[in-house]
Amino acid sequence: MAASMSDPLVVGRVIGDVVDAFSPTVKMTVTYHSNKKVCNGHELLPTFVTLKPKVEVLGGDLRSFFTLVMTDPDVPGPSDPYLREHLHWIVTDIPGTTDSSFGKEVVKYEVPSPNIGIHRFVFLLFKQKRRQTVKDLPANSRDGFNARKFAQDNDLGLPVAAVYFNAQRATAARRR
Repeated sequence: MAASMSDPLVVGRVIGDVVDAFSPTVKMTVTYHSNKKVCNGHELLPTFVTLKPKVEVLGGDLRSFFTLVMTDPDVPGPSDPYLREHLHWIVTDIPGTTDSSFGKEVVKYEVPSPNIGIHRFVFLLFKQKRRQTVKDLPANSRDGFNARKFAQDNDLGLPVAAVYFNAQRATAARRR
């Protein structure tokens, strides 16, 4: 399960800061409403990510269930992320070979809106042992979220897929 040093998740410090090294076993695509596909390390403008994306699970079968987690490990800012992770979205019970709209949204999608610096927004996909095994989270659990602890508490193991994008605060329109 050693990730290569050229793996974009290693280069972007997603492996290390958010999750431990893992071998992807399922393909996942994340596409925002403007047909902007999320690619590791690419920057997306805040205006492109206001609506929740379509997340497709291309693996498993209809008897396999997956949990999707979206988190920001750079809170409040990347130079001093002392709050570490902020939870943006959780969808559970996504059947294999479908997309996130077929799952159960446990934590509603929160629009990425970084205030300081360039933030990473990480999508993690975990394979569940069976349906309805992920516990609902308390309403105030967005701040101080920990993807590793969440996976451990819900017996999810290591992710089976991950992808991330970068975003920074939208600049104000310049006036003449």
